[in-house]
Amino acid sequence: MSRTIGIPATLTYYSYFPFWQTFFTRLGYKVIASPLSSKQIVDWGVKETVNDACIPIKLFHGHVVALRDKVDYLFIPRMVSVDGKATFCPKFLGLPDMIRASIAGLPRLIDERIELKNGARGLLKTCYKIGSNLKETPAKILRAYWAACKAHWQYQKLLIQGVLPGEILHQQEIVAVHDRRSAVNLAVLGYPYEVHDPFISVNLLQHLAAMNVKVWTVEMVPTHVLAKFRHCLPKNLFWHYSNRVVWACYYYLRQPIDGIIHVSAFGCGPDAMVDKLIELEAKKHNMPFMTLTIDEHTGEAGAVTRLEAFIDMVMFRRENR
Repeated sequence: MSRTIGIPATLTYYSYFPFWQTFFTRLGYKVIASPLSSKQIVDWGVKETVNDACIPIKLFHGHVVALRDKVDYLFIPRMVSVDGKATFCPKFLGLPDMIRASIAGLPRLIDERIELKNGARGLLKTCYKIGSNLKETPAKILRAYWAACKAHWQYQKLLIQGVLPGEILHQQEIVAVHDRRSAVNLAVLGYPYEVHDPFISVNLLQHLAAMNVKVWTVEMVPTHVLAKFRHCLPKNLFWHYSNRVVWACYYYLRQPIDGIIHVSAFGCGPDAMVDKLIELEAKKHNMPFMTLTIDEHTGEAGAVTRLEAFIDMVMFRRENR
């Protein structure tokens, strides 16, 4: 019987799942991702976590419950930093502890600390720690690591080419834009686990595509290009994903887009700062801007109405320049 490792399909899943899926598969494990987010998964998460948690953390708890009885191990790394500078949100840092304290009957957790001060060398060292704890040989770990790196590079290449994470990870069909020449071009900015989760984003990307909107996201900008905008602020933010969103805002404001939508989770401390920064920069560049705030109570019909009104305004503005 094959050993199984569960990976919750939220949070860093949208950034790093191909890497970890390949790594564990090459070590001889069967990797099981939790199902797509749903009302049931949200309800499980709301029941298991503290009341004042943001919707991404509530959702993560629900995904853990969905996997709890189906796997031998749960992969919940302690995400600290992937560039040695910015850290992840404090709730990412404490996620393994929150899960242990909140949910009973868990399988064994793989909760290795990921703090990559030395780039690829640090990641290799982390993989060796994980593999060694699973009693794997150094040679097997090294082969799995290189295969995982290749899978990650291929994933990143597709994202930069404009393929959305959901189309790769979920085999999710996004409705094609009817006429790209006349399409409204919108930068949809936000953390990947909010923008690309079809349930908590109330099917935002599908609705926009059906409205003949060409969507541009943070993931479509290469990391080395984003890094060029790190000096636009006197001081960068503390948080990894927040910096990427702000830098992407500066990048897209220099591209021929028609507007910006920022997807923000209600109650997210870092997002409150990011949203205001994007709003101010959009205003400075006379760029239409809209915030879509999401939580477990967000209704799809209301969100669609706001999107339609925003796009109508953008179209009117473009036609009357």
